[in-house]
Amino acid sequence: MVRAALAAAGTADPRDVPVGAVVFDSRGSELARAVNAREATGDPTAHAEVVALRRAAAVHGDGWRLTGTTLAVTLEPCTMCAGALVAARVDRLLFGAWEPKTGAVGSLWDVVRDRRLNHRPQVRGGILEEDCAAILDSFFRSQRRPGS
Repeated sequence: MVRAALAAAGTADPRDVPVGAVVFDSRGSELARAVNAREATGDPTAHAEVVALRRAAAVHGDGWRLTGTTLAVTLEPCTMCAGALVAARVDRLLFGAWEPKTGAVGSLWDVVRDRRLNHRPQVRGGILEEDCAAILDSFFRSQRRPGS
């Protein structure tokens, strides 16, 4: 499932950080995929996870409740995305690279495991971590100006 998210990340607009997210139903069939699109759309909420959740909700058949689904993403979700997947009732989160600066699934915060919330998905991080980190490293290296 994280391999599918990696494939999605490879399709990101060259201006956007290449993060890919894919939502799967309980049988493992793909419901929706997306990439970061903040630069391409000018929308600060257009993180790959949020866009994929919106698309999945449109086809899942239970409105906004994405019960029985798995979200696979190449990078540990931020607080906004972690909150969105909890609110959407996603059952399982799989992610690749850890994000020590903004990660909200264990690195900086742990939104999805907060016992005060009424829904806590199963989480597995570090899947294909090196592959997921490599696409991000490549992007950020290309963004740096020579000599900076």
